[in-house]
Amino acid sequence: MSSASSNADVPQPVLTARDVRVSLQGTEILHGVSLDAHPGEVVSLMGGNGSGKSTFVRSLVGAVPTTAGSITMFGEPASASARASLGYVPQRMSASGGVAATALEVVVSGLLGDRKLRAGIGAKDKALAALATMGIQDLASRDVSRLSGGQQQRVLIARALVRKPRLLILDEPMAGVDLESQVAFAHALGHLKEDGVAIVIVLHELGAIARHIDTAVVLEHGCVTYVGAPPEDLGVHALPGHDHDHPHEDPQTRHSHPALGLESP
Repeated sequence: MSSASSNADVPQPVLTARDVRVSLQGTEILHGVSLDAHPGEVVSLMGGNGSGKSTFVRSLVGAVPTTAGSITMFGEPASASARASLGYVPQRMSASGGVAATALEVVVSGLLGDRKLRAGIGAKDKALAALATMGIQDLASRDVSRLSGGQQQRVLIARALVRKPRLLILDEPMAGVDLESQVAFAHALGHLKEDGVAIVIVLHELGAIARHIDTAVVLEHGCVTYVGAPPEDLGVHALPGHDHDHPHEDPQTRHSHPALGLESP
């Protein structure tokens, strides 16, 4: 098989970030972060507190401006129109935003935005299907303020899923939630992978979703220090002050990822 034919068989990344730099109040927070996410691939973004994980994902969704580098989604520069096919779950927050609302109403709100003031025909059915994906369709009529933290988080994920995103970005969706919610999320993640959704997820620990992670990207002080298959001891990367400059199971993968142009020293 020719090399041109081989390249044609490789799916193009849904998300490509190259040398992304972000400065806040005059201080550079991200020092050239690169990442790829392909259809059906789950990329875990890991690192200690202050490593730049959340700043990076916020730059991906357009919440934080970049000072250098490029972000491409679905083959075009990231823009409001490109991000319309993006599902985003921010760090832990109240599912209701302080406003009385049912779980169904919160999920339906995911169909709004981009100057859309109405959710459209079939919005209720779409929202119920998204809730069912997270295993909480029976909570549709419940006030979200009365749900547990784990249930609220599942409602927020359902809100991101309701628009059938081709790219899903989640910022620590499992932090502090109950085991049942973690298992439900792992189950949903498996189905999303099968459907070809590209997923970038910020994690402190792999936990119940370990088997679904394809690529791990570790940040430290705003720099990528590891890209490759999730090492068995990846959980320690979340510890503040952890020394990332040590050999892993495959020393050749440390600081190396051809697609990102990162070479081993």
